[in-house]
Amino acid sequence: MTLPTGPAPTLRRARAAVYIMFLIPGIAIGVWTSRIPALKERLDLGDGQLSLALLAIAAGALAGMQIVGRLVDRHGSGRVMVPLAFAQGAVLLLPAAMPSLITLAASLALFGAAHGMLDVSMNANAVEVERAWGRPLMSSFHAVFSIGGFLGAAGGGLFAHAGIGPWPTFAATGTALAALALITSPWALRTTPRPRPTTLTAGTTAPRVPKIQGVLFLGVLGFCCMVGEGASADWGSVYLREDLASSPGFAAAAYAAFSIMMTAGRLAGDRLAVRLGPVTLVRYCGILAGAGLVTALLIGHPVAGVIGFGCFGAGLSCIVPQVFSAAGHRDPARAGQALARVASLGYLGFLTGPVLIGAAAEVLGLPRALAIPAMLALFVALAARALRAAPTSATPEPQHPATGAPGRTG
Repeated sequence: MTLPTGPAPTLRRARAAVYIMFLIPGIAIGVWTSRIPALKERLDLGDGQLSLALLAIAAGALAGMQIVGRLVDRHGSGRVMVPLAFAQGAVLLLPAAMPSLITLAASLALFGAAHGMLDVSMNANAVEVERAWGRPLMSSFHAVFSIGGFLGAAGGGLFAHAGIGPWPTFAATGTALAALALITSPWALRTTPRPRPTTLTAGTTAPRVPKIQGVLFLGVLGFCCMVGEGASADWGSVYLREDLASSPGFAAAAYAAFSIMMTAGRLAGDRLAVRLGPVTLVRYCGILAGAGLVTALLIGHPVAGVIGFGCFGAGLSCIVPQVFSAAGHRDPARAGQALARVASLGYLGFLTGPVLIGAAAEVLGLPRALAIPAMLALFVALAARALRAAPTSATPEPQHPATGAPGRTG
């Protein structure tokens, strides 16, 4: 992507636009999850039927991710991201109006597709803004997504507490999301895609194109981390309640500690990336996540369990943002496709993680099964050198002499 030159306020607005774009899907997901019980009751769905409907979100997201990568590389992330932000709010309204399981699943597939496509395009735009700033920004963007999820869940909970149905909840939220997208869309960084070389003249050599295996391995690292995120969400409280005999209220503190420390870690992640570099940061984070959770499992006390899941969240917090950043910087002309591959593998890990841990728990017991995501985190620490293959976003571009904004040389 060819980055434009311009005054520093332009880049500040572009960064603010990315923050809002990360906030929008976070809020949408949070509101949706908070109203699942009401929709389940209205349609009189059993647990198995609901799980099939929820599977449609995953299928739609994975399908959308495969489509959007090439669109981003062809048209630019900003031009793709903005309409998808409007679409995310619009498709949120559909599930509340569906009269049956089949139509609910179809609407959720559209919701998932919009979410997956926005996920890839906003991360690609975040990479471009990060490159223009010349310093890491990705962790703070992902932190805003987590904050959006909390705000959405809290808002949906307030609507539910007031006895307001899912349709008014989603309509109010969708309107607010559309307003956010409308306000910030002029600020989004829009770049001109770099043309790909097609023919070579005498005396020229083909540019070095990163091997797809390198991008896929970054996706494997993302998969390993997202297995842990999914497992913590579904099994952390179960472990404290059933294996450590804690109270229901204290058991809920396991995932609360995980979520709080993950958000806090992401808020601090950009400064840590500047100080340590992405490879060292990922290595330390993987060690913190794996060693923290393993130690808690060995102690086997509820307090240790909460601390262990807190360490696990803090450790995982910075890894996925650094993996996404590395994938996007590896080949700027194909950043959309690279991020689509990495995001797909990561999302697959989040979906399959709870299932894998549940199956392992049947054979090994839950404490030993939870050691699997801890070992995967330690594997990420050992493989952190894979991020070195990509240019680091912490290396500033030359500054424009008149404005102080990053500019191109040549």
